Amino acid sequence: MARGNGTTVTEFVLLGFTEQPELQLPLFLVFLVIYLITLVGNIGMILLFEADSRLHTPMYYFLSHLAFIDLCYSSSIGPKMLQNLLVKKKSISFSGCFAQLYFSSAFATTECFLLATMAYDRYMAICNPLIYTAIMTPRVCKELVVGVYTYGFLNSVIQTILTFQLSFCDSNIIHHFYCADPPLLALSCSDTRNKEKQLLIFSAVNLTGSLLTVLISYICILFSIIKIRSSEGKCKAFSTCASHLTVVTIFYGTLFFMYLRQPKAGNSWKYNRVVSVFYSLVIPMLNPLIYSLRNTEVKDALEKMLAVKESQ
Repeated sequence: MARGNGTTVTEFVLLGFTEQPELQLPLFLVFLVIYLITLVGNIGMILLFEADSRLHTPMYYFLSHLAFIDLCYSSSIGPKMLQNLLVKKKSISFSGCFAQLYFSSAFATTECFLLATMAYDRYMAICNPLIYTAIMTPRVCKELVVGVYTYGFLNSVIQTILTFQLSFCDSNIIHHFYCADPPLLALSCSDTRNKEKQLLIFSAVNLTGSLLTVLISYICILFSIIKIRSSEGKCKAFSTCASHLTVVTIFYGTLFFMYLRQPKAGNSWKYNRVVSVFYSLVIPMLNPLIYSLRNTEVKDALEKMLAVKESQ
């Protein structure tokens, strides 16, 4: 990429989460704890789902992939942010910025559609229990997951290439703690209208399309729950829905706020950074707790695994 003066952009500077030096060490410790919990929680869930045969069902198959995506999503952003909180030169290479934008965008898009797939799975389990096992076979589950990953990474290829075809000549300082589309577009001296239009269209299609699948699935689930006569059955079904809807609301809400508006709007980047922390670091930490640890089957499997280790 050529600057306006003919030089080549070789790196960007990430301003980080805060520009106040006295806050950087406390923030490093806070985000380090969050990242470590994310690693332990998500890796633990993946290993638990693999180890216990009782959890070899479509629901836990999708949850294991959610844990994997959260692990990778957080790892595409967290380590570099932690490093920059400790060093004075908060730079990232041009290729590093490209890779970070690509992988963070890919895993974010993949998670959107995986959440939609999980909602569909819950719809089939609650609304069509008699044909659930016949429809949601291991082959179908694998095909759904492969489709989700494929679309997420192809979508990210398009968006990342469109972004890095732009020229950056006014400044290389990114007002963010990682390479994201909106702050990168704010740096460009090229005509960004085409990229902004593409970003808006793809974001709208991805977010509204996947969210619409979630909403339709859960509206159907709600009507099915109302028809359940057993109070215990209603509570069990509602508990599953409540956990999923909690994460869906937080995840989709922050993404809508971040992307479904013009990237060069006059709002302060400080608000965007706070919002980004939630969906890039906090949500991947919370998902194992919200989805799994509140589940009695997961609790039983975890207790069984710990009991076996203690007896050895």
